[in-house]
Amino acid sequence: MNMDTVADRGLALLGCGKMGSAMLSGWLANGLPPASVWVQDPFPSDWLLAQGVHVNEGLPGTCAIALIAVKPQMMAEALPALQAMGGGDTLFVSVAAGTTISHYEDVLGAASPIVRAMPNTPAAVGRGITALIGNGAAGPDHVALAEALLSAVGQTVLLDSESQMDAVTGVSGSGPAYVFHLIETLAAAGQAQGLDADLAMKLAKATVAGAGALAEAADDDPAQLRVNVTSPNGTTQAALEVLMDGQSGFPDLLNRAVAAATNRSKELSGG
Repeated sequence: MNMDTVADRGLALLGCGKMGSAMLSGWLANGLPPASVWVQDPFPSDWLLAQGVHVNEGLPGTCAIALIAVKPQMMAEALPALQAMGGGDTLFVSVAAGTTISHYEDVLGAASPIVRAMPNTPAAVGRGITALIGNGAAGPDHVALAEALLSAVGQTVLLDSESQMDAVTGVSGSGPAYVFHLIETLAAAGQAQGLDADLAMKLAKATVAGAGALAEAADDDPAQLRVNVTSPNGTTQAALEVLMDGQSGFPDLLNRAVAAATNRSKELSGG
């Protein structure tokens, strides 16, 4: 099964909020015919209604892929709409946080190929990263198809086991919020040193975005990039002595933050 098969047999999208819209935009830009997409969403946006896809027209009896992108609290109400496709040739891909593969197997049948995925919000600008894991019925071709589908909004990584998903949530799923807060606080610190608010924010946004792009593009790892910009007894070293402090700096702070997010993810998914 490949993306041509998806175009021929159709794709069902359950939920089209921010993440669903980002993915659909990527698929359509990559050539997926709008007529081969069926979307179920209780509050379709004007953007969605203008795309030429089928919106709330009922779902086909079977299709190549059914992608589940509803909020976790809507899952119980929305998922039964896909039951008729279970146990057959339809690949189910979920990007809903906190819902385990075993729950989908209970509703859709263990013989259904199911891939659970955890994307993040930079998917909205094609810069997301999505972690994937398949169930026992999902073979290499199914997983490859899910990867192809999700590569429309960024990078993909394959997990060894579903138990890693909680830590992935703590690092990349929730991680964009940590970076947004870094931008907020970096700008506020610049303001405290005498910069006006707009200038401080412009500097903070560009610095974080630029450093992230450099970290991805450079051959050196981030530790070496840090060394490269740190002159002995210079300004960067003065700042890093504060940030790298073992008790009050980034190492302890981020370790506790990621652990808190990971543990909450376990709680929410019943782990």
